Amino acid sequence: MDAVAAPQAIDFRTEPARYKHWRIELRDNVAYLIMDVDPNGGLVPGYELKLNSYDLAVDIELHDAVQRLRFEHPEVGAVVLQSGKDNVFSAGANIRMLGQSSHGHKVNFCKFTNETRLAIEDATENSGQTYLCAVNGPAAGGGYELALTAAHIMLIDDRRSSVSLPETPLLAVLPGTGGLTRLTDKRRVRRDLADVFCTTEEGVRGKKAVAWRLVDEAIPPSAWAETVAKRAREAAARSDRPRDEKGITLTRLERREEPHQLHYRYLSVVCEPEKHRATITLRTPTEALPASLEEAVARGDRFWPLALAREFDDAILHLRFNAPELGLWVLRTEGDPAAVLAHDAFLEAHKSHWLMREIRLFLKRVLKRLDVTSRSLIALIEPGSCFAGSLAELAFAADRSVMFAGQRAGDNRSPATLTLGPANFGCYPMGNGLTRLATRFYGEPESLTRAEAAIGQALEADAASELGLVTFAFDEADWDDEIRIMLEERASFSPDALTGMEANLRFAGPETMETRIFGRLTAWQNWIFQRPNAAGAEGALGRYGSGIKPDFDYNRV
Repeated sequence: MDAVAAPQAIDFRTEPARYKHWRIELRDNVAYLIMDVDPNGGLVPGYELKLNSYDLAVDIELHDAVQRLRFEHPEVGAVVLQSGKDNVFSAGANIRMLGQSSHGHKVNFCKFTNETRLAIEDATENSGQTYLCAVNGPAAGGGYELALTAAHIMLIDDRRSSVSLPETPLLAVLPGTGGLTRLTDKRRVRRDLADVFCTTEEGVRGKKAVAWRLVDEAIPPSAWAETVAKRAREAAARSDRPRDEKGITLTRLERREEPHQLHYRYLSVVCEPEKHRATITLRTPTEALPASLEEAVARGDRFWPLALAREFDDAILHLRFNAPELGLWVLRTEGDPAAVLAHDAFLEAHKSHWLMREIRLFLKRVLKRLDVTSRSLIALIEPGSCFAGSLAELAFAADRSVMFAGQRAGDNRSPATLTLGPANFGCYPMGNGLTRLATRFYGEPESLTRAEAAIGQALEADAASELGLVTFAFDEADWDDEIRIMLEERASFSPDALTGMEANLRFAGPETMETRIFGRLTAWQNWIFQRPNAAGAEGALGRYGSGIKPDFDYNRV
């Protein structure tokens, strides 16, 4: 089977006209993002998406909607998440879907779902687009986890509506896509109450849900619509987003597929299935830097930083889901380092403009998606590369970075360089809240200071190595053999061991809600999803809805 263009390849490109499960309603400067799942609109046959339960198809649309609200609607200062169905908010991830999905798909689905939820929280925190949630009816499992992303949760107090995380009593799994972590870290729910909540199948309602800090307010039915609208208007009034500017249109991403290859305008992917390897090459633009902010806005989604971010995001997701056997990603760049630095400077000069802010925040999210991808990342810095500024982040995201020293015989290109810019020192924090350089030099503040002093210098291999910015530097005599041996060795190791090793090593320093979410997803959710108690023939997922109790192995591990 083709490693990239598989017959059943999952496509993450969509748009509102194609939505089956969500709709966006705009009312002045408030958007209502309404979940109305088509029961027959699942990603694959074999299950019905009843009660606003969801699968990856639903989450792909949600991811797209969140992006479009940020880029296409600068006038929107608040977004209300709500259900389009009577008497139910969401039953969470569809159990039949989980029961028939491969282990890898389940874990990738959980990871993508949580990345989208983090994007919602990022919009509230950094974009002036505050999310609220109006829970009418039961919000169970992943449905409540979606509600937890909102800055303000409203629950209708009608004796029927409730919030719950029933995975432990019902499915023998855990609320691993952020539910447990957001309870304790974000909403500050007391540990013992969280324990009761997560083992109570029927959930919690009304004033008790408020008292336990599971929601922010319980509203009587008579005041429901009026209060929801009022809270949304209040949140929108606090926004700094411009109400009189037009957004840009995110057009359908152009992608050409060939056997074992993907080609975008500024990015290409070449897959070598026999080597379990994909090479991702990012390129600088051929067009000149915009002469003004107005010209940059007019370019819309063709403006290079945004276009490249969209392409890279799509490529990461495509490879994650459609080529899981390609466990080694080689990161390369091609083009003019000066062009990267010039675009970085342009974004910095206009950082107060809503669109330039959104582009930077999107670049941050794409780099974070790379950080938490369970693939070995090797950056190759060669003559003709443009690891500068924002693109230098790829070298620091990589598990190893290797730089070519000097020139090849017969190659008239200048030696490879790596150039730091101001963007490397604060624009793109990782999930741990630190920059990639600060994470790299954790416990070595003097190394970080020395690196910052080198901003703007085109560092060749010896200088970059001396500053600790690359792992190895090889000249022409050693390059080909050393790179071949390194890549072959990496591909020969256990993928499971590498996933665990990389997930531990990439996030040095302080723990945050975000690193705990992904750490627990990588470890606990990954493990539990493979255990017979959940996934076995007599486990909870397989017997759910059958009326037969699961047969548990009661030995604790």
